[in-house]
Amino acid sequence: MSRGRILIVDDERSIRDFLSILLEQEGYSIRTAEDVASGRQQLQDEVPDLVMCDLKLPDGTGLEVLEEARRRQLECPFIIITAHTTPQHALEAHRAGAAEYLSKPFNVDELKLIIDKLLHRRVVSTGEVGATEFIGSSEPMRRILDQIPRVAATPSTVLITGESGTGKELLARAIHTASARAEGPFLSVNCGAMPEGLLESELFGHARGAFTGAVRDHTGLFAQAEGGSLFLDEIGEMTLTMQVKLLRVLQDRRVRPVGGTREIDVDVRVMAATNRDLERDVAEGRFREDLYYRLNVIQVHLPPLRQRGDDLPELARHFVSRTCARFGVPEKRLTADALRVLQAYHWPGNVRELENVIERTVALESSEILSSGSLPEHLRGAPGRRSFDQISLPEEGLDLEEFLDDVRLSLMRQALDKTDGQQKRAAELLRLSYRAFRYHADKLGLARDDD
Repeated sequence: MSRGRILIVDDERSIRDFLSILLEQEGYSIRTAEDVASGRQQLQDEVPDLVMCDLKLPDGTGLEVLEEARRRQLECPFIIITAHTTPQHALEAHRAGAAEYLSKPFNVDELKLIIDKLLHRRVVSTGEVGATEFIGSSEPMRRILDQIPRVAATPSTVLITGESGTGKELLARAIHTASARAEGPFLSVNCGAMPEGLLESELFGHARGAFTGAVRDHTGLFAQAEGGSLFLDEIGEMTLTMQVKLLRVLQDRRVRPVGGTREIDVDVRVMAATNRDLERDVAEGRFREDLYYRLNVIQVHLPPLRQRGDDLPELARHFVSRTCARFGVPEKRLTADALRVLQAYHWPGNVRELENVIERTVALESSEILSSGSLPEHLRGAPGRRSFDQISLPEEGLDLEEFLDDVRLSLMRQALDKTDGQQKRAAELLRLSYRAFRYHADKLGLARDDD
């Protein structure tokens, strides 16, 4: 059964094909259009659940498709995508009613998360997300699991810290679900993903006529989350002006919509997250000290995956099982050799990166055995971060560019030796494009082959 119907409007066939393949793998039903006219026709033929639309189209703009949907009173959310992003374009798109505005090339993980949130309304019911979603029995994770019920039992503001991809929103959802507010909504917003004026409207709402394009009243997330929880992701990216406004709301428990004349009482538990060092930002004047202490009543730190080595096999098997079920394929199995490769890798993208690697591996491996050879090559070829501490700078100094050219020449020769002189294959070993390899080969005087 389809998870939802998505219309993609873009004049680049490669983009349409890429998004179609990506989202069909996620279980969505996809239709496409290449311009404003065909996009409008598709809206008439069948009402989609969500529209992804390029801003610049051959016969107009994506906002015209959005306007057609609103004229026909269609409630489907719009994601405007463009290769020519500007803050003004972002503001115009959101004021016209777009739910999201993304720049090309967009992050695939972020896109999938945004679509999931838009189509599933960002509301979590009791029991949907809980501590059981945190896989692992390592000591760092046991401490986190022990904290969840204690934190959930308090009404205090929570600050969740940790690197990107460690599961900060998942932790916030688990705290919400274990709390007395579990029957209320759980809403989230990325504070670093939109301009200041747009974030203010998103959080606090706006009154009709507050600015050009505000054709109706808009209820902000604080009001929408009444009786529940509001998760403010990437709080460290919020401007100082917005920090003042947020501080006032946290102190007074009231919000005033942009352009509004009266304040609204709100009963919301706020949880915030950041991958930044906020204490350093406070010391350097980038984050308000009073807001930091207002947010940092209870702090929970999520460790990176590289500090949870004992959890990785269990996490990997969990993602394999879940991905196979979602794809409707027989259960696959990770070999001991594959697990060794996974455990040797440093996982800069943390759990999110592991999940993506497992999904890609399951999708591309036809057999039911996932061996080390099934894994992406960069995992097998680069098991960890390389250390260059053994390289010392001579007292007299050195010519860095000449030194780097010598290193490049040595590695390119080794790659050519391994590939019997075939430059295309050598370029692949060095993660270079063929053009880049030929450029350096010419520069460094390496012999060309005939491929």
